[in-house]
Amino acid sequence: MTADTIATNTFAQTTEDLLNYEWHTLGEQKVVQTLASHPEAGLSHEEATTRHQQMGANQLTTKSGKSPWLRFLEQFNQPLLYILLTAGLVTLLLKDWIDAGVIFAVTLINVIIGYIQESKAEGAIAALSKAVTTEATLIRDGQKTRLASTELVLGDLVLLASGDKVPADLRLLSVRGLQVDESALTGESVPVEKATASLAVETPLAERSNMVYAGSFVSFGQAEGIVVAIADATETGRISQLIESSTNLKTPLTRNIDKFSKSLLYVILCLAALTFAVGLGQGESWIDVFKASVALVVSAIPEGLPAIVTVTLAIGVSRMARRKAIIRKLPAVETLGSTTVICSDKTGTLTENQMTVQNIYAGGQHYTVSGIGYVPDGEILMNGQPVDFNTDGHIALWESLEAGLLCNDSHIEWGDGQWDLVGTPTEGALITAANKAGLTQANLEQELRRIDTIPFESQFQYMATLHELDASLNIIYLKGSVEAILQRCDQMLDTQGQAPLNSAAVEQEVDRMANQGLRVLAFARKEVTSNKGSLKRHDIDRGLVFLGLQGIIDPPREEAIAAAKACQSAGIQVKMITGDHALTAAAIARQMGICSTKAQVFTGQQLAQMDEKEFIQAAEEGMVFARVAPEQKLHLVKALQSQGEIVAMTGDGVNDAPALKQADIGVAMGIAGAEVAKESADMLLTDDNFASIEAAVEEGRGVYRNLRKAIAFLLPINVGESMTILIAILLATVLPILPIQILWLNMVSSVGLIVPLAFEPKSGQVMQQPPRNPREKLLSGSLLKRILAISVFNWVVIFGVFQWILQTTGNEALARTMAINGLVAAEVFYLLSITQFLPSLVVRIQGKRTPVAYAPAIGIVAVVILQCLFSQWSIMNQVFDTTPLTFIQALICMGVGLPVVFIALILQRFDPLN
Repeated sequence: MTADTIATNTFAQTTEDLLNYEWHTLGEQKVVQTLASHPEAGLSHEEATTRHQQMGANQLTTKSGKSPWLRFLEQFNQPLLYILLTAGLVTLLLKDWIDAGVIFAVTLINVIIGYIQESKAEGAIAALSKAVTTEATLIRDGQKTRLASTELVLGDLVLLASGDKVPADLRLLSVRGLQVDESALTGESVPVEKATASLAVETPLAERSNMVYAGSFVSFGQAEGIVVAIADATETGRISQLIESSTNLKTPLTRNIDKFSKSLLYVILCLAALTFAVGLGQGESWIDVFKASVALVVSAIPEGLPAIVTVTLAIGVSRMARRKAIIRKLPAVETLGSTTVICSDKTGTLTENQMTVQNIYAGGQHYTVSGIGYVPDGEILMNGQPVDFNTDGHIALWESLEAGLLCNDSHIEWGDGQWDLVGTPTEGALITAANKAGLTQANLEQELRRIDTIPFESQFQYMATLHELDASLNIIYLKGSVEAILQRCDQMLDTQGQAPLNSAAVEQEVDRMANQGLRVLAFARKEVTSNKGSLKRHDIDRGLVFLGLQGIIDPPREEAIAAAKACQSAGIQVKMITGDHALTAAAIARQMGICSTKAQVFTGQQLAQMDEKEFIQAAEEGMVFARVAPEQKLHLVKALQSQGEIVAMTGDGVNDAPALKQADIGVAMGIAGAEVAKESADMLLTDDNFASIEAAVEEGRGVYRNLRKAIAFLLPINVGESMTILIAILLATVLPILPIQILWLNMVSSVGLIVPLAFEPKSGQVMQQPPRNPREKLLSGSLLKRILAISVFNWVVIFGVFQWILQTTGNEALARTMAINGLVAAEVFYLLSITQFLPSLVVRIQGKRTPVAYAPAIGIVAVVILQCLFSQWSIMNQVFDTTPLTFIQALICMGVGLPVVFIALILQRFDPLN
């Protein structure tokens, strides 16, 4: 009976009915019948579409987030804003309506800006998380296919393999050594072995061996199961809080900023109390003293600091995404800037992942293969001439090509004008090589039907398949590492037939191929009686016939070579960790400039014989680590971290997950990566390209430098204003700047000029400097000196201009207006001194292409327009107690701010911000 017939005739249950089934108690055939599916062909595409429309997507219903109003009100929950609100309230009680109104208006503007920026940041990060989708392998209409897990419906036939994330609740129909990590669901710390036998109704969830549940991970083996629950109906869905994800903008940096804000709060309150006490001691009225204290409080609060930190991080995440690096955990943005070592996998990350068989050794003879990639264009050559398989002497070559084609779970298909690989690159290369000899997968699989399989597992280093040869014989084909295959062989094929195995000759050929940068696979076969209907590992422990070697090349990516050089220039070590043969790995590493001597290459076997001290030394000195075991990857990361290194680790498989978790930055492959690797990582590469890691490090450094620039720009304004107010009170002079004017400065000028720093492009020098020390404080000694120097200059501008104009004109409003405009001019010139706008503009004018950050220019123009309104518009004069300036007075304000450029140039020599 076909899948279509079953589906249309018997599937009548509603979703509510199916929820009542105890699937673990039913036999496999009963489960398939109940769900109107087919045990081999699965559902038809039409039936699956109908069910998807009826039942909806296989995804959990997300909890509704906080309401916009609640998120808006939470913006007020900042200690520094408490001070502003309190100051505004007391000012209101004193019936100073204008000052109180401006204070409340500024507070509201700050909240609105924070709300908008946080909403955009959370939206951007949420959108990036949706870009990473989980896929499932299933059978529909009898054909294997891969779909997004959200497309699964009840009755779908799903295939599982090591590394997969279980996409829905499945009743298992067949298993082969299946072990599943269900720790998130059941708390079981070790993987659980699975079977297919029916179980009693009372069997607890953790002991239901014939079921696998959504969200768990396959750690070993293979299986086939049928979907019995999706979305909220799954066991995981019922306790969705276990996997519910939420966007969190809190990072170590933002927490440090929060801590700094609280410390600043206490300092401000102490200074305000001191100001109040000094003013009263000098006989001033408490109202005037209170206003002066409010001025000090307002001047000391960096209103724009929380906003600029959030938006800078969000922009950094977006920039990384555009460069193929998706940040899953926001602290990674900061950590990337201090990375000192990148431990990278080789295949597909440093290389093209377009594997091509280049050399073949079979029957004691050497062959070469022309053509590259998965396009079946090319020939198999011997001594430069095409091989004629109709002549004798090439039986070993033919059989080694057959073995590579049959002992293979991949296939190559034509689509969208190109040949696409469905499966692993290595197996794709074997298929293409066989195709060049005239062998096709479909025809050969029909002649030699596959009966059973032992899938490849890293600890065994081989794959085996059992095929029906004829009525009396079956044949086993084996492919894998040379070490794993040769130890199981005692015979080999030569030009005449079988002969005793010559291991030395084979090993010599392996070394020759490996020295050329080729990955070497060995092939063997064994004939068994036809009553051997299943395949066990003990069947292939000995007695095999060696067929030959195929040498495969995966050339390094050109962009990865350039990226590796850029990392080395930036003081970042690039280390290769691979499962390949040591000689193969070393050859690729030499091509990329990663290593230069044999002393920098270590094998897993060598590492295993080292004590802890020797291991740490090898981890530091080594550049290539070949044939390493999973636990050794983890050990290497720990060893490097013990020496103070900040480690970024790439990986794509189940075995990489522990090392990815341990690393400071875990980087998973978005295309070829197993789900457990992606879940363990801090960052995903959407193109599986090492160059994207270098790009992310570059962007991470740029983010940190932009934050330092923002702090170096913002804090001197607040400190300069505070010094002005405090010294004026101590000297019992008229305030050079009023509270309402300070609020204007901080919110309009400072924020208008500081936000562009978040969009500042990274400096061209960012990858030519050593990594920063992660233990270095954000407010380092050199940065504090810079802040103090610029703060003193700002104080001199405000206090000096005010006293000068007051002494010469006696006009307080004019003195304050010119002092404020002088400070704004100083801010503009300082901004131009620390950004790349002018240098990049000059380079572009000279005819060289370079990115220009227009944000500073836009911010400066906006602030200049606002300052003109501030001083020249009569309404603003009344609100802010200012007075119009003449052209000469405006030029004077610009002139007093200009010297900050020279101070910034001097500071740049001791504390470069770019």
